[in-house]
Amino acid sequence: MIVAVLAYGFWGGALISITGVFCASTIAFYIGKWLGEDHLEKIMGKSKNKKVEYWVSDYGFWTIAIFRISPFLSNDAISIVAGMLSMTYRKFILATLTGIVPLSFAIAYFAQDIDQLKNGLYWIGGAGILIYGIYVFIDYRKNKKQSSS
Repeated sequence: MIVAVLAYGFWGGALISITGVFCASTIAFYIGKWLGEDHLEKIMGKSKNKKVEYWVSDYGFWTIAIFRISPFLSNDAISIVAGMLSMTYRKFILATLTGIVPLSFAIAYFAQDIDQLKNGLYWIGGAGILIYGIYVFIDYRKNKKQSSS
């Protein structure tokens, strides 16, 4: 993404980055579909597979969006896992775009200065993970209150 911005400027680099992530995520998602959930269960074991399935079904959209916006988390892994589980492609790609569009434009903006880029990526990644944690915490408490009522 950084190289694309440096080579093609703000708009060209951002567009190339978004297109590249879109294509790579789509391929990884369908590799996951092809492998199937049984393959995931073999790799992770039944209990961990249940936990991952819970996160994808309850928090899948925002989990993927945060994985995309955070430069420190694996895009390929979350794409393959989303494909292996019951997430629809439409929901997956919308979540991907929700995260990657702001990240691409942030990288395009901060790429003018490498020190500024490094700090910007830390702040973006940290803020995204923090916001996601707050969202999960609030949703968990809300669901706990509803189940006890």
